[in-house]
Amino acid sequence: MKIHVTDQDGQEHELEGLDGWRTMEVIRDWGLNIKAECGGACSCATCHVYVDQEWFDKLPPPSDDEEDLLYSTLDKKPNSRLSCQILLNEDLDGMRVTLAKSAAKD
Repeated sequence: MKIHVTDQDGQEHELEGLDGWRTMEVIRDWGLNIKAECGGACSCATCHVYVDQEWFDKLPPPSDDEEDLLYSTLDKKPNSRLSCQILLNEDLDGMRVTLAKSAAKD
């Protein structure tokens, strides 16, 4: 399974992921610039991504907790999601996301 991640500098990366893994885990484990401070507990917004519109509608809706955290970011857009809340599956093979500036480690 592959996901395509555009980093904060505009460089695209094709990453291999596993069914059932969180998108955040794949991005973090491949060493891209993502804080992911809470490790997937949906208690921060440091794994904020923008999901390409083609893929956004294939995702389950965000929980109230995720929505609250997204509103705490300064760079929220209509296609914002927390990558820790996107579980990979066959339907998301090829998904495209862009790392938000607010997710950067530096």
